[in-house]
Amino acid sequence: MVTESIKSSMGLAEWALLVILSILWGGSFFFAEVALQEFSPLAIVTLRVTISAFALWAFILPARYPLPGSWRTWLAFLWLGIVNNAVPFSLIVWGQTGVSSSLASILNAATPIFTVIVAGLFLKDEPVTLPKIAGVLSGLAGVAILVGPGLLANGDSQLPYQLAVLGGGLSYAIAAVYARRFAGMNIAPVVIAAAQLLASTIVMWPLLLAVEGPGEWRATAPVWLSVFGLALLSTAVAYILYFKVLESAGATNLLLVTLLIPVTATLLGILFLGEALHWTHAAGIGVIAIGLSAIDGRLWRR
Repeated sequence: MVTESIKSSMGLAEWALLVILSILWGGSFFFAEVALQEFSPLAIVTLRVTISAFALWAFILPARYPLPGSWRTWLAFLWLGIVNNAVPFSLIVWGQTGVSSSLASILNAATPIFTVIVAGLFLKDEPVTLPKIAGVLSGLAGVAILVGPGLLANGDSQLPYQLAVLGGGLSYAIAAVYARRFAGMNIAPVVIAAAQLLASTIVMWPLLLAVEGPGEWRATAPVWLSVFGLALLSTAVAYILYFKVLESAGATNLLLVTLLIPVTATLLGILFLGEALHWTHAAGIGVIAIGLSAIDGRLWRR
């Protein structure tokens, strides 16, 4: 989502929330990896948006948050739900059927790079500056480091899955730019989150039933725990913390979470899924981090 205020520093409370948020979002790759053992990507995404939508609406309805009455606003929520939830969730989870959760999280760290490009094309108040160009080029170089060695080692076997994860990041970027239309509408951010999840739930169920049928929904306890962890912790609770950090620390500081997520996801993958961290992964995230710092600009100005 979007805020117009950008703070220059964060206190201990904001840093703590940022670390917790990185654990929740980094955990989404871990939860999805476990859930993929018995559920299809479409089933996982459908359950994720459905359960998290119910959780958020159970939070906002008793609190009596005002809801928009315009049908145009609800159509905007529908489109936001598609590009911010349904499409990226599906692409990333499907991508994880071919790449590890740690690599998927690192590829997803390129999302701010795509956001700069999309915002520069469609938003007049976010022009593409020289530092941003340098940051984008550095970020794309980091992605090339990640993807390139995999092509040399595995032919093109991993390329579709890697491109799917990157496509999810591009979809997130489009959603971030589109969400600018909600600025100034006086809609609570948590209502925007709940509305888009409701919209993506409405989209995902017909798609799932058309592609896979009703299914039996049988799974072991660890898989169901992962699905609920993905929906409740990595989506519903994460959205609440996301907007809290956004309000208190600003959008620029919130970008730092993209550097923390791969660390969390990689550690979880190594500890619980037996995944290995290659030197190209560390090099790629390092170059992406340089790109993000150039886009942010504060470190370079100092």
